[in-house]
Amino acid sequence: MDCGDCLLALSMLYFGAMSEEHQSTERNRNIWAPWRMEYINGLNETEDGICFLCHYHQDAKNDSENLVLWRGRRSFAMLNRFPYTGGHTLIAPFEHVPDLDALDGQTMLEMMEMVRDLRKVISETIHAEGFNVGMNIGRCAGAGLPGHLHIHLVPRWSGDTNFMAVLGDVRVIPQTLQDLYTQFRSGSERLGLPKLSS
Repeated sequence: MDCGDCLLALSMLYFGAMSEEHQSTERNRNIWAPWRMEYINGLNETEDGICFLCHYHQDAKNDSENLVLWRGRRSFAMLNRFPYTGGHTLIAPFEHVPDLDALDGQTMLEMMEMVRDLRKVISETIHAEGFNVGMNIGRCAGAGLPGHLHIHLVPRWSGDTNFMAVLGDVRVIPQTLQDLYTQFRSGSERLGLPKLSS
């Protein structure tokens, strides 16, 4: 039996067990993930009544702790504290605005320049093979923080949607955020990035 046969057999066992569970009144099981509360609570306003992105913008002395990688003239980039894949970063304007219509052209340009330069740093440091770049505008579109627009830059690799993600609904992120932060900051300095327009 080769690996493909093993995976097929395991899939059949898994989905067979699922169908049996659907017939059982004890089908529901809790998966405890208490660390998610930090994320959920972080989406709310902070003690001083501002969102976490505005708080990070105003808290420049704690950039390392807040995982802020770069600050431009109008926007800044940081590691996502709750990443989809390792190296998932966010680019946000300084201004607390919900939509693209509220941004001036210079801010939009600077944000896209940060996307370009972060892609280069991430490719050079952790060898990402591809990227998803996008925005969730409005809560119904998946925005966890609909009041402060931001861009997601998600590194991808061939096979990153593997057995763990497909059958186990679990993603494995093998490197700590602080290690990635240090690696990205070092890579940025080596490459002379970001290169932002004036």
